[in-house]
Amino acid sequence: MTKPRLLLVEDDRALADLLIWHFTREGYDIVRTADGDEALLLADERTPDLVILDWMIEGVSGIEVCRRLRRRTSTAHVPIIMLTARGEESDRIRGLDTGADDYVTKPFSPRELLARVGAVLRRVRPALAGEQLVYADVEMDVQAHRVRRSGKAVPLGPTEFRLLRHLMENPGRVFSRERLLEAVWSHDLDIDSRTVDVHVRRLRKALNHGGAPDLIRTVRSAGYSLDAS
Repeated sequence: MTKPRLLLVEDDRALADLLIWHFTREGYDIVRTADGDEALLLADERTPDLVILDWMIEGVSGIEVCRRLRRRTSTAHVPIIMLTARGEESDRIRGLDTGADDYVTKPFSPRELLARVGAVLRRVRPALAGEQLVYADVEMDVQAHRVRRSGKAVPLGPTEFRLLRHLMENPGRVFSRERLLEAVWSHDLDIDSRTVDVHVRRLRKALNHGGAPDLIRTVRSAGYSLDAS
């Protein structure tokens, strides 16, 4: 299974090193920065599965980083857990109102944060927990490598399966061809963006067999999205 990608934004080096050790041991791919501006750049370069964000950091503040991530289409749905020494109720409410999904007050144990991260990912990205993905009338069993639509099996090749999985993990989000190449093909130098179009057509043909409604939306000049609306 793909390792969940975490972006840790924390300027306390000792705490950051401790968290990196714990999360790496638990199978996470974690990238750390102490700077708010760099955090925004890193999130733009490679969309994380979850952001762990300290309130008080260098450069742009944590609360402003949270606000900007929520405004961007590419990161609007990425879960954010805020870390802070500010325990007042008004501060917690402000963090949540800004777009944070959870709030952990320092000091805390790494095991508590691991549990919080796991709970958030299970809620918003079930495939990262090895569970079944469901969108509209499409069901995907990640472990068994099976897809069904309206109860009927949908035969997919390995690439179409990976493509559908990525879209089902991020319903409603628009991905450019370049982003899909990164996520599905892992920057294979022999692959170009036109290949994405070919595999999207194959995936559509398999999913729409028998006249089923098209769930893959083409966004002109932007890319593709899994969208039942």
